[in-house]
Parts: sequence; structure tokens; C-alpha cells
Amino acid sequence: MRRRFGSAAFPLHRHSLPQLVVDGVLVALAYVLAYELRFGDLSSGVPERFQDLREATILPLVLGSLALFVVFRMYQKWWRYSTNRDLFVVGQAVLVSTVALVAYVAIVKPVEWVGGAVTIPSGVVVLYALLCTALVGGARVVARMLHERPLRGYRPRADARGLLIVGAGDGGRLVLREIIRNPDLKLRPVGFVDDDPTKAGLRIDGVRVLGTTEQLTRVLDEAEPDEVTIAIPSAPGVVRARVVKACRERGIPVRTLPTVFELLQGEGRYVKQVRDVQVEDVLGREPVVMELDRVGAYLTGEVVLVTGAGGSIGSELCRQIARVGPRKLICLDHAEDNLFTIERELLDDRHVHPSTQVSVLADCKEEERMREVFAEHRPTIVFHAAAYKHVGLMESNPVEAVRNNAIATRVVARIAGDTKVKTFVLVSTDKAVSPATVMGASKALGEWAVEAENTRYPDTRFTSVRFGNVLGSSGSVVPIFRRQIARGGPVTVTDERMTRYFMTIPEAVQLIIRSATLGDGGETFVLEMGEPVNIMDLARAMIELSGLEPGRDIEIEVVGRRAGEKLHEELFNPHERPQPTPSEKIMRAERPPLDPQAVDRAFDQIGLLVLEGDAAALAAKVSELMAGRGVAARH
Repeated sequence: MRRRFGSAAFPLHRHSLPQLVVDGVLVALAYVLAYELRFGDLSSGVPERFQDLREATILPLVLGSLALFVVFRMYQKWWRYSTNRDLFVVGQAVLVSTVALVAYVAIVKPVEWVGGAVTIPSGVVVLYALLCTALVGGARVVARMLHERPLRGYRPRADARGLLIVGAGDGGRLVLREIIRNPDLKLRPVGFVDDDPTKAGLRIDGVRVLGTTEQLTRVLDEAEPDEVTIAIPSAPGVVRARVVKACRERGIPVRTLPTVFELLQGEGRYVKQVRDVQVEDVLGREPVVMELDRVGAYLTGEVVLVTGAGGSIGSELCRQIARVGPRKLICLDHAEDNLFTIERELLDDRHVHPSTQVSVLADCKEEERMREVFAEHRPTIVFHAAAYKHVGLMESNPVEAVRNNAIATRVVARIAGDTKVKTFVLVSTDKAVSPATVMGASKALGEWAVEAENTRYPDTRFTSVRFGNVLGSSGSVVPIFRRQIARGGPVTVTDERMTRYFMTIPEAVQLIIRSATLGDGGETFVLEMGEPVNIMDLARAMIELSGLEPGRDIEIEVVGRRAGEKLHEELFNPHERPQPTPSEKIMRAERPPLDPQAVDRAFDQIGLLVLEGDAAALAAKVSELMAGRGVAARH
């Protein structure tokens, strides 16, 4: 196979020639200077025999050194991006070239003189090694310094905006360097803020650390920046909230650097991906981050089916699964627009091979159609994310809620068992815990169905994953609040005391993927959600993040709880005990096992009522089943 110029197999790129020429000149210069310095105390200069040796060996030395530099991969990056590691590699390469020079002279004996072959003086060897390292390494240091340009030589534009950088670590320095390199950003650094006491008063690349985040109000008043950037991607929510609060009180816009996960999902240069602070940044909980390549490795080479692929959770499942190399990814949804959107997104993703993605327009409630899908594509792993989840709508349409969330889940689970799918994962919700709404009860019935099918089909591992509200999903309180703020208010809160658990869509999906590998089947796993968030506090934070003041610019209106709406959601039923799992952020709900026959009888009853369309009787029966959960349990 032909080696591509610039590939890992051939450690050169098209920009290497100028670098090779400069290094060749520097090697030759170091060699010449080594002789001159070694014999500089002699009035006659370098003895003639050593002049002959130098002339005979300088070309082999230069060519050999450059070959070694190539082997040591010294030309795979611009010198302007050299690091301390690159300087270490330069030292290694020069040491090897020096040893090779001594060996060459000893073996080849290029110069004969009276009394035998001329050997290279030890002083020349040492001086050459030192000079060559200094010159070759120094060239890279100078290139990097010229590229980064010290702040003393920086001239901001007249219309540049003053920028205060929160975080004087690697992220803050990256922001500063980008500002210095790109005057067109129209930014002027006025200082750093950092909580490390050892950095207090220091200058980082010419910019002073003005104080800590606890002193931010004083710093803002003294430095008077036009905007603030949080350059700590992993900063805890409490720190972000403190910064946002202080800046909003003064009308100063705040932005933040993205997390590593966000960077890996996007393109472009680091500082250009600075974004506005979002509500998920100030929830006061560290985000759950997992190595997708590790936790999702079991999906590589598998045929994976995702139902509800066009929804908030389903589409993110498709995005993340597509990146770990499944043999086939089947995206199934009954909503044409949503399915088309995720299909186009995956086809446009350069990390996803078009041949691995299949879009299927189908309804999970239609058993015959679902059997056709399973027979055609033969999935080995199924993530069942299809569900109706809007509480108010499901209260008004209980028959469809039960048909879609309970009966359809049982249909898909049974087909998965019949076709010997290896793993079936149901995406559930904390509203299935002690359900007080039709939506919650329908999801609880879905959990029952999955646990019962695990007993019936030993070749398939059935699992349920339960978690709370997802930031940014359709119907979530966050987009509702955003729309209300955009309209000028009021922001409606049902009760001042209400709390909810929150997590972001990407972290929820990472944990769902991880949960599929835990346990032996039949378990319900619960994602750790941190501390619940007060909805009233969330409403105030979102108004402030919009640059407005609650109560003055945007009113908050308490409208009262809807039917069945709880003040506080729970993650475990009273009969369940949380148990640890090998994954730190995932717990297992330990509970009495279900009697599959009792589950079958329950589904026969609700199935008949669904067919009859008797909403009142169905609601009564579901309430009866939820209240008497012990009927379905084996004691």
C-alpha cells in the first residue's frame, strides 16, 4: 500500500522541507563551532588533521542527523506549537546522532594521518552535543515565542472590549494567547480572577491576577471589564453561579469555555467556542462524564435498535452510539419530521459511516409492523426510548398513554425476547415511582412488563433505567421558562416549594449506555441525580441569565399545582432499597420480584379497557394496580 505523505507511517508533511533545511544548517553550525571552541586557545587555530576530519564528516553528520530527526518524528507539527516534550525529543535525537558520529569515525576512519586514523576529540563531542541541542531546540522555542507574542508587544484595537478572565490555569492562558494572537477579536485582557491563593498578585503571561471569585465584586468595580469569560470548563456550579450573580448585578455579560465533551462534539478553535452561560452551568452539580469509547465499547460491531429515535433522549442515543462503531444503527420513530432530522444529522456527521445507519418509520404499538422490523434487521441490542411523556396531555388522553407507554413497551419487549435480542433497555422516569399521574403509572407498568419478560426469556437481558428531568428535552421546564422569558413573562411556577431532579441529555444517555452492561437482567437501575433543584430558584436564575431582574423586568407567577403533580419527585419506591453498582453514578433498586402471571393478568385487564376506549375505567384500574403493587409481587 502506498504511504501517504504526512501520515503516521511517513513522519513528514508538506511543510517539513524548510524545517529540514534550517535544522541541517544548525547541525552544521554546531559542528563547526564545536571545533572552533575546542581549539580556540591555540594561536594556529584548528589543527590541520582535525580540519580534514571536520570536512570529511560534516556532510554524513548532517544527513545522518536529519534522518534521525525524521525517525524521532520531529517534523510532524509546526515549530510554533512545540512543547517541553518536543524539546526533550530534540535532546534524545541529538544524543543518538552524537553517538552515531563517534561510531562512524571509529568504524569508517575517514581521515588517516601520520601515526594512524584521526579520532574525534572528546571535547568536540561534548561541545557538539550541547550546541546542537541548544540551536535546534532554541529554534523551536523562538518560533513559539514569536507566534505567541508577549503582552508587551500586544497592541489592542482602539475599540477593543475589556475582558476579565475567570481562571488563570490552562484554559485562561489559552484564552489570553488567542486574544494576543488575534486582535480582530476586539478584546483587551484586564486581568485574571483565580481561587488559587498561590497565584494572588502574580502576572500570568503579563496579566495580573486581581483576586479570587469571592472578591469578584471588588474586582469588577475596580477593573470595570466590558465582559467576563469563565475559563474553567470544569468549574462547579456554585462558582459559576457566584460569577453570574456578581456580573448580572452590574449588567456585565458572562460567557464560558465549553467542556471537553462539548469540544469533542464540535469544530473550530478553542476561544471561538466560548458560549453564553447556560442554566445547566449553575445548577450546583458536577456533570457526570464517562469515557464513551470505554463504556460503549460493547456496542461496536452490534446491530443496535433505538426506538423513539427522533426524541430528545433517542436522538442523543443515536448520536453517541453511532460514534462507537456499531455494525448497524436502526433509528425507529413514528414521527416523520423527527426521524428525518436525526437521519440527516447522522448522515452529515463525518464520524458516522452512511452504510451503518438505517431509518425506519414505524409505530411501536403495531405488533405486526414491529415484528417485520425485527425480522428484517435482526437487532442484537435494543434501547426502547419511545414514550409519551407530557404529563398534562397524558392526563387528558389516558388511553393513549397506557397504549403507548405500557402496552407498546410490552409488545417490543416480547418481540425482542422472541428474536433472542441480547440486551433490551427501557428508558424510564422518576415519575414511575409512587405514580400520581397517568403518565407515571403508564411508565411504571412499562417497568413491570420489562421485568416480567426477563423471567420469560432467559436468552435476553432486560433492564430498566430510571432518571429525572432532562434539561433541554421537549416539555422540560427549562424550554418553557425560556419561551415565557422571551415573551416578556410572566414565568409560571406551580408551587414555590416544588423541587425536581435535573441532568443534561448527554450525561443521561452516557449513563443509559453504561447501565446496559450492569446486572444479569430484570433489574431497574437509577441514575444518581445529585440534589434536587428548587423550581422557583431555577426560574430566578434563568431570568438573571437573560440579563433581566426577577420581579422588575419579568414577573414570576405561582399558578398552583396541577392534578397529580408532586411537590418532590423520588427515585425509589417505598418497597425498593438503593444498592450500589460497579458504576459510581448508577444505583440498583433492590425489591421483591414480580410474579409474571400477575403481570400478565394486569395487562390483560388494561388491554381490554384500552381496546374499548373506556378512559374512566382504565384510569380506575391503573390506579388500583398502582395502589396494590403487592398483588403483582411474590412475597
